[in-house]
Amino acid sequence: MTTRVGVVRESGDGERRVALVPKVVASLVGKGVHVVVESGAGVQALIPDELYASAGAEIGDAWSADVVVKVAPPTDAEIAKLKSGSTLIGFLAPRNADNKIGALSDAGVQAFAVEAIPRISRAQVMDALSSQANVAGYKSVILAASESTRFFPMLTTAAGTVKPATVLVLGVGVAGLQALATAKRLGGRPTGYDVRPEVADQVRSVGAQWLDLGIDAAGEGGYARELTEDERAQQQQALEEAIKGFDVVITTALVPGRPAPRLVTAAAVEGMKPGSVVVDLAGETGGNCELTEPGQTVVKHDVTIASPLNLPATMPEHASELYSKNVSALLELLLDENGAVAPDFSDEVLAQSCVTRKAEN
Repeated sequence: MTTRVGVVRESGDGERRVALVPKVVASLVGKGVHVVVESGAGVQALIPDELYASAGAEIGDAWSADVVVKVAPPTDAEIAKLKSGSTLIGFLAPRNADNKIGALSDAGVQAFAVEAIPRISRAQVMDALSSQANVAGYKSVILAASESTRFFPMLTTAAGTVKPATVLVLGVGVAGLQALATAKRLGGRPTGYDVRPEVADQVRSVGAQWLDLGIDAAGEGGYARELTEDERAQQQQALEEAIKGFDVVITTALVPGRPAPRLVTAAAVEGMKPGSVVVDLAGETGGNCELTEPGQTVVKHDVTIASPLNLPATMPEHASELYSKNVSALLELLLDENGAVAPDFSDEVLAQSCVTRKAEN
């Protein structure tokens, strides 16, 4: 029996992405997968039903499919639409205290959390955290440029020369590196900082400078470990002084399963030049800036502090395209040569990303 893969419409406020785009749907259909798309699933990403139909998909009840793919974690109402024995793929926030893992298990749904996919070379094509972080890093700089009262590039005019904006990016993961590269493309002077000194070469590779504060807190899985109290105090004092010299500060620092580390103090903001900008990408876990108001853009001490939530959803076309490739790669790993759902849990990618399993017969 052919596996039915359902693409559902996202219900969350401001969520404009869709789990599969028509190009990827056509590829799956060509491999014998039956794809069912809920009417309007791609509307917020500017993809009409007609494009899905042209790609070979059925427009219909996607929630009753064997495998349901989505972006944001499901609500209780959405879980109720899933059939027992089905499989769900999407962002499931397994480390959050209010996750829906228990509800999915109770509903008899096998679920794979894309954010739990191990960061190994073989799984890069499935790494949705990285693909969406690229979008967020890019858009954070565009937002900073929009909020700034100053030019990003150096401008030489008949009226004189304007110096380029100085941009400090705190946290040099995927989002941070993309922010540095984008700031460089816009003509700014970017500088990167991270508690993992081994990423200094990556910072320099995108044309940015490296801020060395003498702290080494490399952790597992490409993330930073939590700092000791002494390290935190040392970092805070050094950062407070450094931050004051930048026009724009973009923060991306996260510690999995813990509140975001505070990197930008109120004193640091107060010391920045009036008209400067802070863009805090860690708002969903409390923020890296002491004065951040998650989801809001505020002005404190004449400095604009923006903490957008779910930035990838503001670029739904490309964000969906990238996410689709992640999801389809995971789907290919899940399906056997006959197109049936047959996960091999000896595979570390499937074993680590699976948060609820089907009951064994």
